[in-house]
Amino acid sequence: MFDQTPIAGAAVDTPVLPPYRPRPLSVVLRELAAREQGDVTVRCIRNALADRSFATFLVFTCVINMLPFPPGSTVVLGVPIVLVALQMVAARDTVWLPEFFLKRSMSHESFGRMTRRVIPLLEKLETWIRPRRWPFSSHRAAERIVGLYALILGVAVIIPVPFGNWLPAFACAICGLALSERDGRWLWIGIIIGAISILVIFTVVFTAGAFALHWMGG
Repeated sequence: MFDQTPIAGAAVDTPVLPPYRPRPLSVVLRELAAREQGDVTVRCIRNALADRSFATFLVFTCVINMLPFPPGSTVVLGVPIVLVALQMVAARDTVWLPEFFLKRSMSHESFGRMTRRVIPLLEKLETWIRPRRWPFSSHRAAERIVGLYALILGVAVIIPVPFGNWLPAFACAICGLALSERDGRWLWIGIIIGAISILVIFTVVFTAGAFALHWMGG
């Protein structure tokens, strides 16, 4: 028998583990809907996403604003987008949300209806988006730049324009998914859609303002 004792100083092969990749957001939401009983709080959702980056939180807050809530609700629901985007620009390490927002909740039935609407769209986007043509060498720099653009889109979401908030929220969600997967192509798609949405909102607000001034002037 040959002696297989490793020689001192000799290189020892060690297995190379693949990089850790958290589960997709669609999977987490599906598991959360199946696991939670009673009301589902924002804190529960935040804890379920605790191992994820700011990009995932950004996507989640944007997706909420894409749902058909009553007119004017985006004035409140758009605030988390702004909060997350500000923290991305400030290069924070963890996501902070105010306590009063963490305590907000929805019934298990409402959360289930929400996830049934959101998950199919997320699954499609998660299938299409993959690492390619990423223009940034530093993830921190990418996070700050995307956060700055998300901040602009978040303000656009808050502006109470009838049926005008879905598009900037959608563009912001695409940018967040592109950031999480380092997909340069979809990042540009999100930027272009966001620019179009801002132009549309600006046009609507400017036209409405001009009409109001004309009406008040008699």
